Amino acid sequence: MPLQTLRRLLAAATLLAIAPTVSAQDYPTKPIRVIVPFAPGGGSDFIARFMAQRLSGLLGKPFVIENKPGAGGNLGTEQGVRAAADGYTLTLIASSYTVNPAIHKLNFDPVNEVTPIIQLSRGPLLVLVNPSLGASTLQDLIAMAKKKPGEIMYASSGQGSIIHAATELFNLKAGIKMIHVPYRGTGPALTDTLAGQTQVFFSSAATALPHVQSGTLKALAVTTAKRLPALPNVPTVAEAGLPGYEVALWHGLIAPKGLPRTIVDKINKAANESLTLKDTAEKLATDGVAPAGGTPEQFMATIRKEIDLWKKLAADGVIKAE
Repeated sequence: MPLQTLRRLLAAATLLAIAPTVSAQDYPTKPIRVIVPFAPGGGSDFIARFMAQRLSGLLGKPFVIENKPGAGGNLGTEQGVRAAADGYTLTLIASSYTVNPAIHKLNFDPVNEVTPIIQLSRGPLLVLVNPSLGASTLQDLIAMAKKKPGEIMYASSGQGSIIHAATELFNLKAGIKMIHVPYRGTGPALTDTLAGQTQVFFSSAATALPHVQSGTLKALAVTTAKRLPALPNVPTVAEAGLPGYEVALWHGLIAPKGLPRTIVDKINKAANESLTLKDTAEKLATDGVAPAGGTPEQFMATIRKEIDLWKKLAADGVIKAE
Protein backbone atom coordinates (compact mmCIF):
# COMPACT_ATOMS: atom_id res chain seq x y z
CA MET A 1 0.00 0.00 0.00
CA PRO A 2 1.44 3.40 -0.96
CA LEU A 3 2.59 5.50 1.99
CA GLN A 4 0.31 8.40 1.02
CA THR A 5 -2.77 6.14 0.99
CA LEU A 6 -1.81 4.66 4.35
CA ARG A 7 -1.53 8.16 5.81
CA ARG A 8 -4.98 9.07 4.51
CA LEU A 9 -6.50 5.92 6.08
CA LEU A 10 -4.83 6.60 9.40
CA ALA A 11 -6.03 10.20 9.36
CA ALA A 12 -9.60 9.11 8.60
CA ALA A 13 -9.52 6.52 11.38
CA THR A 14 -8.27 9.15 13.81
CA LEU A 15 -11.08 11.52 12.87
CA LEU A 16 -13.68 8.78 13.36
CA ALA A 17 -12.21 7.90 16.72
CA ILE A 18 -12.32 11.43 18.08
CA ALA A 19 -15.65 12.50 16.51
CA PRO A 20 -17.88 11.14 19.33
CA THR A 21 -15.64 12.78 21.93
CA VAL A 22 -15.75 16.15 20.20
CA SER A 23 -19.52 15.85 19.77
CA ALA A 24 -19.97 14.98 23.45
CA GLN A 25 -17.79 17.90 24.55
CA ASP A 26 -19.79 20.35 22.41
CA TYR A 27 -23.16 18.96 23.58
CA PRO A 28 -25.79 20.27 23.23
CA THR A 29 -25.81 21.86 19.79
CA LYS A 30 -29.57 21.59 19.12
CA PRO A 31 -32.87 21.19 21.04
CA ILE A 32 -33.28 18.15 23.33
CA ARG A 33 -36.49 16.16 23.23
CA VAL A 34 -37.87 14.88 26.56
CA ILE A 35 -40.47 12.13 26.21
CA VAL A 36 -43.05 12.09 29.00
CA PRO A 37 -44.93 8.77 28.80
CA PHE A 38 -48.01 10.22 30.52
CA ALA A 39 -50.79 12.63 29.58
CA PRO A 40 -50.38 16.40 29.97
CA GLY A 41 -51.49 18.01 33.19
CA GLY A 42 -50.38 15.40 35.75
CA GLY A 43 -47.54 15.39 38.26
CA SER A 44 -45.06 13.81 35.85
CA ASP A 45 -45.85 16.41 33.20
CA PHE A 46 -45.44 19.22 35.73
CA ILE A 47 -42.02 18.03 36.86
CA ALA A 48 -40.86 17.41 33.29
CA ARG A 49 -41.82 20.92 32.17
CA PHE A 50 -40.38 22.60 35.24
CA MET A 51 -37.05 20.79 34.96
CA ALA A 52 -36.99 21.36 31.18
CA GLN A 53 -37.04 25.11 31.80
CA ARG A 54 -34.20 24.85 34.31
CA LEU A 55 -32.05 22.62 32.10
CA SER A 56 -32.67 24.83 29.07
CA GLY A 57 -31.30 27.79 31.00
CA LEU A 58 -28.24 25.93 32.24
CA LEU A 59 -27.33 24.09 29.04
CA GLY A 60 -28.27 26.80 26.58
CA LYS A 61 -30.63 24.84 24.31
CA PRO A 62 -34.42 24.24 24.42
CA PHE A 63 -35.74 21.12 26.12
CA VAL A 64 -38.93 20.20 24.27
CA ILE A 65 -41.58 18.07 26.02
CA GLU A 66 -43.40 15.37 24.05
CA ASN A 67 -46.26 13.61 25.86
CA LYS A 68 -46.59 9.99 24.71
CA PRO A 69 -49.15 8.34 27.05
CA GLY A 70 -50.31 4.75 26.79
CA ALA A 71 -49.85 1.25 28.23
CA GLY A 72 -49.10 2.47 31.74
CA GLY A 73 -46.19 4.57 30.52
CA ASN A 74 -44.59 1.74 28.57
CA LEU A 75 -45.46 3.09 25.11
CA GLY A 76 -43.59 6.38 25.41
CA THR A 77 -40.77 4.85 27.41
CA GLU A 78 -40.10 2.28 24.69
CA GLN A 79 -39.91 5.06 22.10
CA GLY A 80 -37.38 6.86 24.25
CA VAL A 81 -35.30 3.74 24.84
CA ARG A 82 -35.21 2.97 21.10
CA ALA A 83 -34.01 6.46 20.14
CA ALA A 84 -30.44 7.27 19.14
CA ALA A 85 -28.01 7.39 22.07
CA ASP A 86 -26.85 10.91 21.24
CA GLY A 87 -28.31 12.88 24.14
CA TYR A 88 -31.06 14.50 22.08
CA THR A 89 -33.82 12.17 23.31
CA LEU A 90 -34.32 11.76 27.05
CA THR A 91 -37.24 10.10 28.85
CA LEU A 92 -38.83 11.11 32.11
CA ILE A 93 -39.81 8.06 34.14
CA ALA A 94 -41.80 7.74 37.36
CA SER A 95 -41.82 5.16 40.15
CA SER A 96 -44.36 3.09 38.18
CA TYR A 97 -41.41 2.30 35.85
CA THR A 98 -40.21 -0.26 38.40
CA VAL A 99 -43.64 -1.87 38.85
CA ASN A 100 -44.28 -2.40 35.13
CA PRO A 101 -41.68 -5.18 34.62
CA ALA A 102 -43.43 -7.22 37.31
CA ILE A 103 -46.85 -7.15 35.67
CA HIS A 104 -46.36 -6.42 31.97
CA LYS A 105 -44.42 -8.03 29.17
CA LEU A 106 -42.06 -5.26 28.08
CA ASN A 107 -40.43 -4.89 24.68
CA PHE A 108 -37.26 -3.52 26.25
CA ASP A 109 -35.00 -4.31 29.19
CA PRO A 110 -35.64 -1.62 31.85
CA VAL A 111 -32.16 -2.08 33.33
CA ASN A 112 -29.76 -3.18 30.60
CA GLU A 113 -31.13 -1.13 27.68
CA VAL A 114 -31.13 2.26 29.38
CA THR A 115 -28.65 4.83 30.65
CA PRO A 116 -29.68 6.33 34.00
CA ILE A 117 -28.98 10.04 34.33
CA ILE A 118 -30.49 11.35 37.55
CA GLN A 119 -33.35 10.95 40.00
CA LEU A 120 -35.10 14.31 40.09
CA SER A 121 -37.69 14.04 42.85
CA ARG A 122 -38.85 11.97 45.76
CA GLY A 123 -42.00 12.12 47.87
CA PRO A 124 -44.39 10.03 49.95
CA LEU A 125 -47.80 8.55 49.55
CA LEU A 126 -50.22 9.41 52.34
CA VAL A 127 -52.26 6.62 53.90
CA LEU A 128 -55.72 8.20 53.89
CA VAL A 129 -58.99 7.02 55.38
CA ASN A 130 -62.49 8.38 55.21
CA PRO A 131 -63.32 9.72 58.72
CA SER A 132 -66.47 7.59 58.78
CA LEU A 133 -64.27 4.49 59.13
CA GLY A 134 -63.39 5.62 62.65
CA ALA A 135 -59.66 4.85 62.45
CA SER A 136 -57.53 7.43 64.26
CA THR A 137 -54.17 5.68 63.84
CA LEU A 138 -52.57 3.20 61.50
CA GLN A 139 -52.81 0.56 64.20
CA ASP A 140 -56.57 1.23 64.38
CA LEU A 141 -56.83 0.54 60.65
CA ILE A 142 -54.83 -2.67 60.92
CA ALA A 143 -56.91 -3.87 63.88
CA MET A 144 -60.16 -3.15 62.03
CA ALA A 145 -58.94 -4.98 58.93
CA LYS A 146 -57.94 -7.99 61.01
CA LYS A 147 -61.28 -8.00 62.80
CA LYS A 148 -63.23 -7.72 59.54
CA PRO A 149 -61.09 -9.37 56.84
CA GLY A 150 -62.24 -8.56 53.31
CA GLU A 151 -64.69 -5.84 54.38
CA ILE A 152 -62.56 -2.70 54.15
CA MET A 153 -62.11 -1.49 50.57
CA TYR A 154 -59.18 0.52 49.26
CA ALA A 155 -59.05 2.54 46.07
CA SER A 156 -56.19 2.75 43.59
CA SER A 157 -55.46 4.66 40.40
CA GLY A 158 -55.46 1.38 38.47
CA GLN A 159 -54.53 -2.28 38.49
CA GLY A 160 -50.76 -2.52 38.59
CA SER A 161 -50.23 1.14 39.51
CA ILE A 162 -47.67 2.19 42.11
CA ILE A 163 -50.58 2.93 44.48
CA HIS A 164 -51.92 -0.60 44.01
CA ALA A 165 -48.46 -2.08 44.59
CA ALA A 166 -47.78 0.09 47.66
CA THR A 167 -51.10 -0.84 49.28
CA GLU A 168 -50.67 -4.54 48.63
CA LEU A 169 -47.19 -4.39 50.16
CA PHE A 170 -48.82 -2.75 53.19
CA ASN A 171 -51.43 -5.54 53.32
CA LEU A 172 -48.66 -8.13 53.23
CA LYS A 173 -46.54 -6.57 55.96
CA ALA A 174 -49.54 -5.85 58.19
CA GLY A 175 -50.99 -9.35 57.72
CA ILE A 176 -54.35 -8.02 56.55
CA LYS A 177 -56.56 -8.22 53.48
CA MET A 178 -58.30 -5.10 52.25
CA ILE A 179 -60.31 -5.38 49.03
CA HIS A 180 -58.85 -3.63 45.99
CA VAL A 181 -61.12 -1.34 43.96
CA PRO A 182 -59.16 -0.11 40.91
CA TYR A 183 -60.13 3.09 39.13
CA ARG A 184 -58.99 4.71 35.89
CA GLY A 185 -56.85 7.40 37.47
CA THR A 186 -56.36 9.21 40.76
CA GLY A 187 -59.36 11.56 40.35
CA PRO A 188 -62.16 8.99 40.52
CA ALA A 189 -60.35 6.99 43.21
CA LEU A 190 -60.13 10.08 45.40
CA THR A 191 -63.74 11.06 44.68
CA ASP A 192 -65.10 7.70 45.83
CA THR A 193 -62.91 7.72 48.94
CA LEU A 194 -64.24 11.17 49.82
CA ALA A 195 -67.78 9.85 49.29
CA GLY A 196 -67.15 6.79 51.46
CA GLN A 197 -67.62 4.28 48.64
CA THR A 198 -64.08 3.14 49.44
CA GLN A 199 -62.55 3.65 52.86
CA VAL A 200 -58.77 3.76 52.24
CA PHE A 201 -56.59 5.44 49.62
CA PHE A 202 -52.81 5.77 49.36
CA SER A 203 -52.50 9.18 47.69
CA SER A 204 -49.78 11.54 46.54
CA ALA A 205 -49.28 14.41 48.95
CA ALA A 206 -50.19 17.10 46.42
CA THR A 207 -53.58 15.48 45.80
CA ALA A 208 -54.29 14.70 49.42
CA LEU A 209 -53.15 17.74 51.41
CA PRO A 210 -56.17 20.01 50.78
CA HIS A 211 -58.54 17.26 51.92
CA VAL A 212 -56.44 16.42 54.98
CA GLN A 213 -56.26 20.07 55.98
CA SER A 214 -60.03 20.50 55.54
CA GLY A 215 -60.75 17.34 57.55
CA THR A 216 -62.61 15.53 54.78
CA LEU A 217 -59.93 12.82 54.83
CA LYS A 218 -57.64 11.69 57.64
CA ALA A 219 -53.94 10.98 57.10
CA LEU A 220 -52.72 8.07 59.23
CA ALA A 221 -49.15 7.78 57.96
CA VAL A 222 -46.68 8.56 55.17
CA THR A 223 -44.98 5.79 53.21
CA THR A 224 -41.44 7.21 53.10
CA ALA A 225 -38.71 6.85 55.72
CA LYS A 226 -39.07 10.52 56.74
CA ARG A 227 -42.12 12.51 57.76
CA LEU A 228 -43.66 15.10 55.47
CA PRO A 229 -42.76 18.66 56.60
CA ALA A 230 -46.29 19.84 55.77
CA LEU A 231 -47.71 17.22 58.18
CA PRO A 232 -45.10 16.92 60.94
CA ASN A 233 -47.45 15.10 63.33
CA VAL A 234 -48.26 12.31 60.87
CA PRO A 235 -45.87 9.36 61.45
CA THR A 236 -44.21 7.20 58.86
CA VAL A 237 -45.65 3.72 58.31
CA ALA A 238 -42.48 2.32 59.87
CA GLU A 239 -42.87 4.52 62.97
CA ALA A 240 -46.54 3.54 63.22
CA GLY A 241 -45.74 -0.14 63.61
CA LEU A 242 -44.50 -1.66 60.34
CA PRO A 243 -40.69 -1.37 60.41
CA GLY A 244 -39.00 -1.77 57.05
CA TYR A 245 -41.97 -0.52 55.05
CA GLU A 246 -41.04 2.22 52.59
CA VAL A 247 -42.47 3.24 49.21
CA ALA A 248 -41.64 6.52 47.51
CA LEU A 249 -43.04 8.37 44.54
CA TRP A 250 -40.21 9.64 42.34
CA HIS A 251 -39.27 10.92 38.89
CA GLY A 252 -36.03 10.71 36.98
CA LEU A 253 -34.35 11.01 33.60
CA ILE A 254 -33.03 8.13 31.51
CA ALA A 255 -31.55 7.86 28.02
CA PRO A 256 -30.95 4.99 25.59
CA LYS A 257 -28.13 2.56 26.29
CA GLY A 258 -24.72 3.74 25.13
CA LEU A 259 -25.07 7.46 25.81
CA PRO A 260 -21.49 8.80 26.16
CA ARG A 261 -20.50 9.39 29.77
CA THR A 262 -19.45 12.96 28.97
CA ILE A 263 -23.05 13.78 28.01
CA VAL A 264 -24.48 11.90 31.00
CA ASP A 265 -22.24 13.87 33.35
CA LYS A 266 -23.12 17.19 31.70
CA ILE A 267 -26.89 16.67 32.12
CA ASN A 268 -26.45 15.22 35.60
CA LYS A 269 -24.36 18.21 36.72
CA ALA A 270 -26.88 20.72 35.38
CA ALA A 271 -29.82 18.90 36.98
CA ASN A 272 -28.05 18.60 40.35
CA GLU A 273 -27.21 22.30 40.21
CA SER A 274 -30.85 23.16 39.61
CA LEU A 275 -32.11 20.82 42.33
CA THR A 276 -29.99 22.54 45.01
CA LEU A 277 -31.72 25.89 44.47
CA LYS A 278 -34.18 26.96 47.16
CA ASP A 279 -36.89 27.97 44.71
CA THR A 280 -36.65 24.53 43.05
CA ALA A 281 -37.50 22.87 46.36
CA GLU A 282 -40.36 25.34 46.86
CA LYS A 283 -41.74 24.68 43.40
CA LEU A 284 -41.52 20.89 43.72
CA ALA A 285 -43.18 21.08 47.14
CA THR A 286 -46.34 22.30 45.40
CA ASP A 287 -46.47 18.85 43.79
CA GLY A 288 -45.86 17.10 47.11
CA VAL A 289 -42.27 16.05 46.40
CA ALA A 290 -38.74 17.18 47.25
CA PRO A 291 -35.58 17.38 45.14
CA ALA A 292 -33.60 14.15 44.95
CA GLY A 293 -30.43 14.45 42.86
CA GLY A 294 -27.35 12.26 43.06
CA THR A 295 -25.31 10.17 40.65
CA PRO A 296 -26.45 7.96 37.76
CA GLU A 297 -25.22 4.96 39.74
CA GLN A 298 -27.41 5.85 42.73
CA PHE A 299 -30.42 6.20 40.46
CA MET A 300 -29.78 2.81 38.85
CA ALA A 301 -29.44 1.23 42.31
CA THR A 302 -32.93 2.53 43.17
CA ILE A 303 -34.36 1.18 39.91
CA ARG A 304 -32.80 -2.27 40.41
CA LYS A 305 -33.89 -2.52 44.04
CA GLU A 306 -37.51 -1.63 43.32
CA ILE A 307 -37.79 -3.86 40.24
CA ASP A 308 -36.59 -6.78 42.36
CA LEU A 309 -39.11 -5.95 45.11
CA TRP A 310 -42.15 -5.73 42.83
CA LYS A 311 -41.12 -8.80 40.81
CA LYS A 312 -40.99 -10.80 44.03
CA LEU A 313 -44.47 -9.63 45.00
CA ALA A 314 -45.76 -10.53 41.55
CA ALA A 315 -44.13 -13.98 41.74
CA ASP A 316 -45.88 -14.52 45.07
CA GLY A 317 -49.21 -13.48 43.53
CA VAL A 318 -49.51 -10.33 45.64
CA ILE A 319 -49.80 -7.99 42.62
CA LYS A 320 -50.78 -8.73 39.05
CA ALA A 321 -52.07 -7.03 35.94
CA GLU A 322 -55.70 -7.30 34.82
